[in-house]
Amino acid sequence: MTDTHPPVNHGKTGVLLLSLGTPDAPTYGALRRYLAEFLSDPRVIEVPRPLWLPILYGPILTFRPGKAAKAYAKIWDRERNESPLRGYARAQAEKLQGILGGDVKVDWAFRYGTPSVEERLTRMKEDGCDRILLFALYPQYSASTTASAHDKAFEVLTHMRWQPAIRTVPPYYDKAVYADTLAASVKASLATLDWQPEKILASYHSIPKAYWDKGDPYPCQCMATSRMLKERLGLDDESFVTCFQSRVGPAEWVGPYSDKMVEQLARDGVKKIAILAPAFSADCVETLEEVDMGLRETFMEHGGTHFHYIPCLNDTDAGMDMLASVVRTELSGWGG
Repeated sequence: MTDTHPPVNHGKTGVLLLSLGTPDAPTYGALRRYLAEFLSDPRVIEVPRPLWLPILYGPILTFRPGKAAKAYAKIWDRERNESPLRGYARAQAEKLQGILGGDVKVDWAFRYGTPSVEERLTRMKEDGCDRILLFALYPQYSASTTASAHDKAFEVLTHMRWQPAIRTVPPYYDKAVYADTLAASVKASLATLDWQPEKILASYHSIPKAYWDKGDPYPCQCMATSRMLKERLGLDDESFVTCFQSRVGPAEWVGPYSDKMVEQLARDGVKKIAILAPAFSADCVETLEEVDMGLRETFMEHGGTHFHYIPCLNDTDAGMDMLASVVRTELSGWGG
């Protein structure tokens, strides 16, 4: 019986980096496919399916893909024909592989779009990874991001005859190594300027306030990150401001809202600001188009004169060392 069993690769440890995702092209069709998958996730839209799906497949998927395609077109990497997030996600996996060495197999996937979680998780198992660490690259936990990524991975496992052992990386919003790395990146970015910002803004992706009211810890974890960052930068509440971006629809979202904040600061006579997006591990349409372009335009239109966007950690050496530190902690006892 044992002699006739088909050969099976085994004995390896894997790390799967999970990011939100990106469309395959800055076109109406590609955005419609991407948004259909994204907005049909019950972790993202907590509305009963019979009520939500007619709205999604009616007005939303009729009008929003065109608007979103224009936003992606502004930031699209024409040379590689891909979004910046795809490039960073690939680079993060490649560089983490280089840091961790051959004893650990590192791969990457998107919760929505391609490469899919199913494709990469299945491939890792077939390559012999019988222990896999899922690393959803969100410093702060939210059911709509971290939990959704885990949901998809666990869904894939339901179809596996021989499942790998699975661990998940907990949120690292309050890890000293994260706050130290983030603070160092802010200082390095500001050092390139020939002017000093009057205010530094930390802009986080918002969630509907109803999700927070139901117990989602995300806004509290964002505020904890801001407190740690503010301390390391030696700033007070006047010079360091926390706000939230990317709200859509008529419902109340967690605030204060970033667009309203930069507008009010400009109206109040603040001329110079710098802004970073600590909820994002890599720059994407929300940071490059919404923050660096959109908020910049809003600030300048209402009287601001100097606006500086501080990039995400992306695949920088310091950022990758920080991710590697988190991974090594979570691989403890697995021989990784």
